[in-house]
Amino acid sequence: MTIPYYYATISELHEVFETKKLTVRELVLLFLKRIAEIDSGENGLHSVLEINPDALFIADILDKKLANNEPIGSLFGIPVLVKDNINTADRMHTSAGSVALKNIFAPYDATVIKKLREADAVILGKANMTEFANFITDGEMPDGYSSRGGQVINPFIRGKTPSGSSSGSAVAVAAGLCTVALGTETCGSIVSPAGQNGIVGIKPTIGLVSRNGIIPISYTCDTAGPIARTVEDAAILLDVISGGDENDLSTISQPEVKCSAALNECRLSGVKIGIYHPDGETINVEHKAQFISFCEKLKDNGVTIIDNIEVNHDFNMWHLTKHEFKSAMNCYLSTLGAETQIKTLTDIIHYNEAHAAIALKYGQKTFHNIEINSTGTMTETEYLQCLLRREKIIEDFDKTFDQYGIDIVLCRTFNNIIAPYAGFPSMILPIGQRSDKQPIDCYLMARRFHERTLVRIARAIEKVMNVTVRPEIE
Repeated sequence: MTIPYYYATISELHEVFETKKLTVRELVLLFLKRIAEIDSGENGLHSVLEINPDALFIADILDKKLANNEPIGSLFGIPVLVKDNINTADRMHTSAGSVALKNIFAPYDATVIKKLREADAVILGKANMTEFANFITDGEMPDGYSSRGGQVINPFIRGKTPSGSSSGSAVAVAAGLCTVALGTETCGSIVSPAGQNGIVGIKPTIGLVSRNGIIPISYTCDTAGPIARTVEDAAILLDVISGGDENDLSTISQPEVKCSAALNECRLSGVKIGIYHPDGETINVEHKAQFISFCEKLKDNGVTIIDNIEVNHDFNMWHLTKHEFKSAMNCYLSTLGAETQIKTLTDIIHYNEAHAAIALKYGQKTFHNIEINSTGTMTETEYLQCLLRREKIIEDFDKTFDQYGIDIVLCRTFNNIIAPYAGFPSMILPIGQRSDKQPIDCYLMARRFHERTLVRIARAIEKVMNVTVRPEIE
């Protein structure tokens, strides 16, 4: 292997484990050393919020398992960072980046964490994030800021946004602080930071991945998903965390989707892509030029492109989330046990007010708005009408694929359009880099539960473009 271990893929690391060139313990130590060098301290990236104190012990157990020729999981020995709004029933906190929940030890693993453990991953630590997944205030909090972890730094250009809310997960993967990471998304919180940091992010179809044990925003729109440096690694991680869970009814009776098989089917010949340009879209000149060149390369490799497709996107996601949030948050807090002092959204608001100097640097306008204007019962006429409107949007977007006969919808970059609120899968991947070193991305959407289509086409694009974008932080 010619690249450093901290930028190695899952398959490359498995090869060095099997050939005894590196132990899992040695790999974990390499990542801890790198975190100490470039993430911690005053001038660090601040993407890692907390280290798992059991990481080395987990590594020892896995090394013994390999030495004894025991069966191993598909993420054997792979260091994973987990966004801080995902429960881990261990010695780490789960706080959504907030000081209000800074002392919370979750009493149960999120379902996705159970699946990581079953796959023999090493949960290296918790990733910093935009506090409460960027839902505490209205446009004032910078992406990547949390009262508990401070500001996540863009590893490409200090001072530029790392995007969010899975800011730490994306920065850590881009900077080689873990092999892969878990993020969560309600509206762009996986794909946007992945794009900003030159890596791959997949927002799965709602119902493919369990949300059980994840600090919520929305019953309708939340999901967890993989953040990785390659399409293959993202697909492997998605296969591990997906599947039915009786604790999340959105996953019951849904089709099984295994993306890894699509990695061997990747080709562009015969693929049909529709390009959507949202109204009012603004984009950097270099990004625009790179996207044009990218589309020409797709055509050269057998892709049929239909430009300027029409998409019905008349929808305001806020009218869903503001009515779901109080109910979802209060329900989540009720699962934390009787000893937890904070039991409702009201308690969080009061805690923040009592500790305003640290907790409310950017306020909590959204929390106040929801507390005053939402019942938490989701009986509001506005909300019910919004649910019905969402069903029409889903139906219309399904028809878009049929109308144009397309495999995927392509945008020049992430846009707050259909996929986040209609539950369709989406994916972002790098296609170039600007002269100022900022990555250039493209954004793909597919039909519901057609993640294999996304992975198949994205892997083919990855091969054709052959783009590797890394920050200069050595």
